[in-house]
Amino acid sequence: MATRLPTLFISHGSPTFAIEPGIAGPALTALGKTLPRPTAILIVSPHWTTREPRVAITLRPQTIHDFGGFPQELYQVRYPAPGGPALARRVQELLAPLPVMLDES
Repeated sequence: MATRLPTLFISHGSPTFAIEPGIAGPALTALGKTLPRPTAILIVSPHWTTREPRVAITLRPQTIHDFGGFPQELYQVRYPAPGGPALARRVQELLAPLPVMLDES
């Protein structure tokens, strides 16, 4: 049986957390050391502007830089996280009858 992990709300804060030292990085690292390694992470974002809810089913989603006016160094940051098409389809099933579109982009 799989280990149930807690549901967490982690605000991303300022995009500059990725390039500036501070307390967020060490705090998240410490949190990560207290939890078992997950097999998947589901992220819910209000940053997509679509007519209906969508869930991404790509195998290798691209890093999206959905901000402007920050140091150029920040736009070079990449996060090569693997996608989870099977999890995305399961999310679609769990949210039925709400129409959730599968997004391949």
